[in-house]
Amino acid sequence: MPSLRLRVLLAIAIAAALLCALPLLLHMRALLSPCNCTSPTNGSAQPPFRGDLRLLSSSWNHLTFPSSASNSSSSSSLLLLHIALFVKKWPSTSSVGGLERHALTLHRHLAYRGHHIHVFTTDGITAQVRDEHDGSLHLHICPPNERGLFDIAPAWDAFLTLNASRPFDIVHSESVALPPAKAKEVGGAAVVSWHGIAYEIIHSDIVRELNRLEEGQPRAKDLQRALSERISRVVEEVRLFPSYAHHVATSDYAGDVLNTIYQIPLHRLHIIVNGVDEQVFHPDTTAAQSFRAAWGVPPTAMVFGAAGRLVKDKGYPLLFHAFSLLLAEHPSVFLLIAGDGPWATRFKALSPTNVVVLGPLRPAQLAHFYNAIDIFVNPTLRAQGLDHTLLEAMLCGKPILATHFSSITTSLIVNPSMGYTFHPNVPSLLASMRSLMTDGKQALQKKGKLCHQRASSLFTATKMASAYERLFLCIKDSSYCMYS
Repeated sequence: MPSLRLRVLLAIAIAAALLCALPLLLHMRALLSPCNCTSPTNGSAQPPFRGDLRLLSSSWNHLTFPSSASNSSSSSSLLLLHIALFVKKWPSTSSVGGLERHALTLHRHLAYRGHHIHVFTTDGITAQVRDEHDGSLHLHICPPNERGLFDIAPAWDAFLTLNASRPFDIVHSESVALPPAKAKEVGGAAVVSWHGIAYEIIHSDIVRELNRLEEGQPRAKDLQRALSERISRVVEEVRLFPSYAHHVATSDYAGDVLNTIYQIPLHRLHIIVNGVDEQVFHPDTTAAQSFRAAWGVPPTAMVFGAAGRLVKDKGYPLLFHAFSLLLAEHPSVFLLIAGDGPWATRFKALSPTNVVVLGPLRPAQLAHFYNAIDIFVNPTLRAQGLDHTLLEAMLCGKPILATHFSSITTSLIVNPSMGYTFHPNVPSLLASMRSLMTDGKQALQKKGKLCHQRASSLFTATKMASAYERLFLCIKDSSYCMYS
């Protein structure tokens, strides 16, 4: 096997070759048509899985687990787990990111099932450890560091105190909230859920540079250095990741990367795609009608929707330019945006009647928003992870128009019947928009029904919590690892 140094040099050489190819790629972009390409995964039925869950190479979301913690070998027994969670921020507003929302949704469901959850986190201001309790969910709010961010030192001390009186069965970390060195101390109980890894970020770096060139900006002087540093970070992650006993990939693509690039053995790698609350996000015709009426949107109008922070990395300049061109061709089309940020002012100025920036919405309001639109657009330039908004829109029965990143095409838009994809540039996004306008509202409704079917069977909070629960039980007691 090549040495680590040789592999690093090879990776840097590949990055340099990509840099040389950027002008040619930019020249080809104008020729791009709407990308309705699909991944090799086509959603066709696979033989039912039987056997040891630790050897499962596909997503656990496709399996069905009991709704309680009853041991499969003895349905009368109930194994309740003592779980520690390290997360850098605990959600307190509607503007939190996907990682924090994942942590909240998952562990609330596990606590509801009777497991004892202890969350070690910070609110950025607490001067000393403060405990809050809600049934089986216990929050330990720890003092931040000097920058107001999560500090592992007080959180670790609080963890050790509780662990000494009653050892935790599972120690779960959302990304690297629990550093590798501490995970190594925990040993076999350490589980980490990855919401983005450095290898995926390299793709994002290339996309951003292509967009810079398309906008007429000079090539970034430090791009080659930045990519070299990114590759060094990948190597560092490959070296440190084995410190965690178990890894959860939150997309099918991330699972493949962790196995092939990061060399995580299959028995320590588990794919569990994120889920969102199906009690909040579901089809609601009445809510759709009232939401449109409240914002002055005609019942028959074609409505695009987008949600999130309106910043460059989320692709909103792309959406702005593509939609402005579409609006010139179809003056009756609408765009509703649930969110706020630097690009809000420009969107508001685009059209006072056809473009509405709603600002941040609470989950219940967000569900009404999804129901009111015809197609959900996610123009992100970030290749890592799966945006929760895509799952929420699908659960509300809406087709999606999203960037053609592998994490999206291998888990969500597995074929054109689920929606549309585009390469992260204006010509490709506009071409996909034109394509769906030609297809019409009836075709979008059919795609939306298929999206709802897929999401309701795979991407609900209940499905996610059941899969994590079974994984944690399997780690605690190997009898739970057998699946039939």
